[in-house]
Amino acid sequence: MQITPIPTPGYEQVMRCRDEATGLHALIAVHDTTLGPALGGMRMLPYTSEEEALFDVLRLAKGMTYKSAVAETGLGGGKSVVIGDPARHKNPALMRAMGRFVDSFGGKYITAEDMNIGISDLEECQKETKYVTGLRREAGSSGNPSPYTAYGVVVGMRAVLEEAFGSASFQGRSILIQGVGAVGGDMARQLKELGAKVVVCDLNEARAKALAAEHGYEFVPDAGHHKIQVDVYAPSARGAGVNDQTLPELRCKAIAGCANNVLLDPRHGDELKARGIVYAPDYVINAGGIINVSIEVQPGGYDEKKSLAKIEGIYGNLKRVFEISRTENISTQAAADRLGDIRLEQGRKQRAAAKA
Repeated sequence: MQITPIPTPGYEQVMRCRDEATGLHALIAVHDTTLGPALGGMRMLPYTSEEEALFDVLRLAKGMTYKSAVAETGLGGGKSVVIGDPARHKNPALMRAMGRFVDSFGGKYITAEDMNIGISDLEECQKETKYVTGLRREAGSSGNPSPYTAYGVVVGMRAVLEEAFGSASFQGRSILIQGVGAVGGDMARQLKELGAKVVVCDLNEARAKALAAEHGYEFVPDAGHHKIQVDVYAPSARGAGVNDQTLPELRCKAIAGCANNVLLDPRHGDELKARGIVYAPDYVINAGGIINVSIEVQPGGYDEKKSLAKIEGIYGNLKRVFEISRTENISTQAAADRLGDIRLEQGRKQRAAAKA
């Protein structure tokens, strides 16, 4: 196994791993550990190049720093990516090799689930490192983070509805969920129970149609879904859905979903503000999963009641973001970054005072 550094300004540590025996080609990025060890999920995708994978892991690691800072999890930001087709290349030996790579950081990076990586994969990693979270409840861990991410988004949507419509009520509000996988599907169920009119779409149209038929949602095709007039658009799968092409075609009053990197570029946050569309920054509203996992690594171990109470704080964090946006006349994306910077600076001062 060869582990080599990739010098990257603005990041504490970025490493590459190549393992000839298993075929592992992976990257781990640690962005910032001011507030605690860097926790972030592991994903596996068939990237076309290492450059594409590096771009992904860097932006995701930085996003985790700000997500944890705003959510006050006591953690820093990191991420890992495995380069390969999960259907063809993923196997227990590869995952154990990835565990050794994670372990090489000595606890500076802690991993968890992300795209195409499940609990069984993390259990293989755990055979080589203790720096793994989000495992089965039966093992004393916090379990699947998806329900907590979904719950956090619904909590956050109350603040979004207040900002956009002056009331937190879901009754009769039309909400379009793009992507009804583990998180989006749970969001749809919760929102319907709260009285919302739920509209769903997914790249896997058969799945979306089946859910719509089973639960009484409205189904729309994924192609061109962003043009549909709704109160709230909830991107809950792929990122970069708000871009130069789609933004002028949006017919919603607010955007609030569980997808990461909803905006292709930060300037799209400015354009949403100019159009009067309320945007809940992704890493603020979708922090439920990382909050749940963060409880696991705190003294005393996992406590679901403590987790749910902290997830309720997403509402207040979004209210603070909207306040900063109005006061400073900046986009909500910039306001979220501002709040993250404030909390990171507080952490630096506390650390300096502790050393004094």
